[in-house]
Amino acid sequence: EQAVKAPSGHNTQPWMFRIGETEIDICPDYSRALPVVDPDNRELFVSLGCAAENLCIAASHKGYRPTVTVAEDSTICIRLDRQADVTPSPLFAQIALRQTNRRVYDGRMIPAADIDRLQAIEIEPAVNIHFYERGTPAFDAIAELIYRGNSVQMQDDAFKSELRSWMRYNKKHRDARHDGLSYDVFGAPNLPRFISENVIAGALNERSQNRSDRKKIASASHLILLTTRDNSVEQWVALGRTLERLLLTSTAMGIAHAYLNPPNELPEL
Repeated sequence: EQAVKAPSGHNTQPWMFRIGETEIDICPDYSRALPVVDPDNRELFVSLGCAAENLCIAASHKGYRPTVTVAEDSTICIRLDRQADVTPSPLFAQIALRQTNRRVYDGRMIPAADIDRLQAIEIEPAVNIHFYERGTPAFDAIAELIYRGNSVQMQDDAFKSELRSWMRYNKKHRDARHDGLSYDVFGAPNLPRFISENVIAGALNERSQNRSDRKKIASASHLILLTTRDNSVEQWVALGRTLERLLLTSTAMGIAHAYLNPPNELPEL
């Protein structure tokens, strides 16, 4: 129940679970992959890492000590050992509260002490977190890469077709599927599907996307970049586990977050 509350690209929820007596396996569901925007399944395995971290946090809450390994077939194996001295994670309550906030923020800078707290989270081996404060050259350079990435993706018919296939255009459509990008996260009203499809399709263009993202970035305190040393499934999963700790910690602190992934999705950038 807690694992499936993890974030995933386009909210595809690309996971399956295999439950044993003392372990739970998280398997990639490639039928929910995004071959256009994520051709090597890197973001898919980051999402599985987020789900694995949620499961580990929930396990500690119930008195189990989790051990995570990644098998050769890319299955994430989580062994659960009941132990009396397990300390429950303080992040458990945040799993149900965490959500992506795609709105414009209030423009306030995050206090340095809060940034220090975010930087102090447990980071998996081979993963690094980089913080860039608004008003610095690095922040502005990354923002420009985001706008360039938007321009490339919004001129790509295959990208937009894949994105639309995961959109849920009204309440009936959303409730029937329980996945994908819900109409309400875009601020759209609950309209008949044929109307919503036309409205949203008309908004999927370079100018609209960059206008929206410029407002959001201008209101953000920081941009955060997570990196791995190597491009491997094991390290992508490790990044996902670290990302989920960061997201849950920021949720506990009342700090909103959203994703701006184009620079990480386009090799030319």
